[in-house]
Amino acid sequence: MNRDEMLQALTDKSTRWDILIIGGGATGLGCAVDAATRGYRTALVEQSDFAKGTSSRSTKLIHGGVRYLQQGNLKLVRESLRERGLLMRNAPHLVNRLGFIVPNYKWWEGIFYGVGLRIYDRLAGNLSLGRSEHLSCAELLQHAPTLEPHGLRGGVRYYDGQFDDARLAISLAHTAAGAGAVVSNYMQVTSLLKRNEQICGAMVHDLETNRQHELAARAVINATGVFTDSIRRLDAPGETKLIVPSQGAHIVLEKSFLPGDSAIMVPKTDDGRVLFAIPWHDRVVIGTTDTPKSQPELEPHPLREEIDFLLAHAARYLTKDPQPENVLCTFAGLRPLVKSGQTKNTALVPRDHTVLVSKSGLVTVTGGKWTTYRRMAEDTVDQAALMARLAWRASTTSNLRLHGWMETGEEPSTGKEWPPRSYGSDASALRQIVKEDPALNGMLHPRLPYRGAEVVWAVRHEMARTVEDVLARRTRALFLDARASMEAAPKVAGLMAKELGREQQWQAQQVAAYREVAGAYVPEA
Repeated sequence: MNRDEMLQALTDKSTRWDILIIGGGATGLGCAVDAATRGYRTALVEQSDFAKGTSSRSTKLIHGGVRYLQQGNLKLVRESLRERGLLMRNAPHLVNRLGFIVPNYKWWEGIFYGVGLRIYDRLAGNLSLGRSEHLSCAELLQHAPTLEPHGLRGGVRYYDGQFDDARLAISLAHTAAGAGAVVSNYMQVTSLLKRNEQICGAMVHDLETNRQHELAARAVINATGVFTDSIRRLDAPGETKLIVPSQGAHIVLEKSFLPGDSAIMVPKTDDGRVLFAIPWHDRVVIGTTDTPKSQPELEPHPLREEIDFLLAHAARYLTKDPQPENVLCTFAGLRPLVKSGQTKNTALVPRDHTVLVSKSGLVTVTGGKWTTYRRMAEDTVDQAALMARLAWRASTTSNLRLHGWMETGEEPSTGKEWPPRSYGSDASALRQIVKEDPALNGMLHPRLPYRGAEVVWAVRHEMARTVEDVLARRTRALFLDARASMEAAPKVAGLMAKELGREQQWQAQQVAAYREVAGAYVPEA
């Protein structure tokens, strides 16, 4: 993918797009893949970088949702489990099976959670990742050696999926482009175009060149997540609020805090929230809280009380108690929950997705979660095609191999192999870059698993335009160790400047801008 080429195709005034998608997160990119593979002329614009928002800040799980089972939402669980299975088939380089332990500290938990997880297994059908099983205390501690043994009565082990969210988003962008879609980051929609009170396109502002472009389209899809209402109000200024943002917070620790082969899931903390401790890229991600937010933000951050909650509960369930100084990164994501009645507890708001068509024809999709992105996209493109009276073509994505597909094992990535498994079939091209310039085999930082070749690849083939794009989303350096990523920023800026033809001033501005952003991911002392 090359942004200059994409921009030239996007702004070709002779083109009228069948479907124009606003939003470059999981849902929007999924829509681009679905529409393009049906043969529709498809364009996608994103106001910042691909997966800049919620789609790079998830709990890194592709799952059915055990807590939705507790809430009795069997429809969502069944749909999610099916999509989980399809995604593991279609992107095995990005999604892997992971064992989860549910520890039992009360006499009734083993029976209660055991029965629930048997239902979970059954709902997965032939796409099951393995049967859940009861384990003794000794067996649990083999899989999770630092699990708190005091009062432990055994537990249940079940299987779900784990993934790298931002890397999957880039794979979707590649897949869409490979099917003929035009996708571009840093293109902000400033207004919607109408003819006879029906939407017929959008005005977009290229944030790099500061130029405005008019894009004509038969159908426009609003897939902007927590920013859904802002696009809806471009269509109809008086629209009522649809989205209730909910913040999920996370902390990242060294692998030593959870050195086994399994994640830990606590279905219900004292205040009713779910807690996860998940091995990821040779680190441990602990999350997630559920905090209502009044307004969407492009850069949300955990609240002090959320970090304290996570540290306190990690200490309760792990023998090695994490302290604030042990935290490598803190991050938060906003869930675009659809307003439901008058509930004030966002943990109880359904995660089902919603597709709406306005009077003027704007197709809005929101709600849902990463696991069900493909089904959300299929439903949305169905509606857009009907609304725009496009020639009907059925979705083909249920069996579509995503960019980079290659056979891999089921075990999660250790974060130490190179090129990382997440590059899939592109790994040979990264090795070629190193062969042509051995200096690019050098590490970006001693505490990070990334090399110079990945920066070059990100610029040449993944539309990375800023140091943040590379360190936050093309690699996951920001999330693995925020301080180390800040130290690596000058090296990354130098490599990018050489590729993009930028001057020293650009490098200095990029490093300063990145350090300002990344500084907020470093926990307060």
